[in-house]
Amino acid sequence: MASVPHAVRTPGYGEWDEERWVPEPPKKAYRTAFERDRARVLHSSALRRLGAKTQVVAPYSDDFVRTRLTHSLEVAQVGRELGATLGCDPDVVDTACLSHDLGHPPFGHNGEKTLDVLAAACGGFEGNAQTLRLLTRLETKTFRANGASAGLNLTRASLDAACKYPWPRSEAPQTSEGKPTRKFGVYEDDEPVFRWLRGAGASQGPGDDVPAPGQSCLEAQVMDLADDISYSVHDVEDAVNAGRFQLRWVREGSQRQRVIEYTRRWYLPGAADDEIDAALRRLEGTDEWVPLVDGTRRSLAALKDMTSQFIGRFSSAALRATREQYGPAALTRYNASLVVPRETEFEIAVMKGLATAYVMTSEERQPIYERQGEVLSGLVELLSETGDRYLEPIFAEDWRLAADDAGRLRAVIDQVASLTDSSALEWHQTLVAGSAFEARLF
Repeated sequence: MASVPHAVRTPGYGEWDEERWVPEPPKKAYRTAFERDRARVLHSSALRRLGAKTQVVAPYSDDFVRTRLTHSLEVAQVGRELGATLGCDPDVVDTACLSHDLGHPPFGHNGEKTLDVLAAACGGFEGNAQTLRLLTRLETKTFRANGASAGLNLTRASLDAACKYPWPRSEAPQTSEGKPTRKFGVYEDDEPVFRWLRGAGASQGPGDDVPAPGQSCLEAQVMDLADDISYSVHDVEDAVNAGRFQLRWVREGSQRQRVIEYTRRWYLPGAADDEIDAALRRLEGTDEWVPLVDGTRRSLAALKDMTSQFIGRFSSAALRATREQYGPAALTRYNASLVVPRETEFEIAVMKGLATAYVMTSEERQPIYERQGEVLSGLVELLSETGDRYLEPIFAEDWRLAADDAGRLRAVIDQVASLTDSSALEWHQTLVAGSAFEARLF
């Protein structure tokens, strides 16, 4: 009888990194703990729901536009290869990349902003904090001894890699303007598992360093860069394919200034116009830049090649810079930080600025954003007023077990955040609009 191959742990990781919040019995040896993490996320309902959630262009507006799901798969491909080249366990990076957008609510960043206001009484809403909540509580696989859900019960290394902003809102670092950043990665009532995964109060073995406050592990940095690279080029590709703009438009002075201003305002606060313009000129000067896409197979292929080449350009620049600083050794967890050259940061930001200028801030989109806000506001208001009547069973249970109004509001927010774009519209039409119609009848 042939023996089952034994899974080999990637160098640079130990038992500490493979530890789970809830201990599990030994599993089959042919898979590593990190391979099991990736499989758990890949088979999660939260990942499937991303297929009907907005990336930049709404998923129902075009058969071929990217969704949060396809974006996450592309981020995972970029991150896995980038991380593996540095020495990271590819499955840890892959898991983080697949997970990074799980917490996004319906309607993209517009929905995130709306829910943050609506959830003020229970600590606000942030997509990255919601991701940790999904992985450690809302998804169903493992339970703690007290009967509470432990979510997917991923390893410490994978959870840490998925934490893009490793701090609660109360400990958010200051921006360059001296204000606390609006981004955070954990809600107050999820802090126990967050403190565990960050190693607070635990005794570690040799080399198992506890991170400094606010410090991201290398795998999380790789995930973050892969996300930036992917959406910077893919959002432009989608916008051009959808007919929103052409790259040749930025040759015109006022159009170019519009892109520069949005790039600075959204992504590079304090940067000089000349430096942003120089980054745009570098990209325009490449052989891959496609001024016009006319819908022909050849022009579409050229746009796809530009996307591919720019991903390679940005990834390679970071790899070279990181290796120049740290040498050829395997880089994992907290023994290194990813180095991204300033020129590359500006080039990525300019690509994001293009999509921002022509899609996300387009005047024709504003009524849509307002309607999306009304849908989410109406749902939260109705569900808050009707208790557990309309909540799905798992969220209804959370509502009933909540100790106070803040906990009950969080259960409502969790329910609404779990909806896809289309299901949010359907719930609103059925519950909110239907209730208003019924009230007018009686």
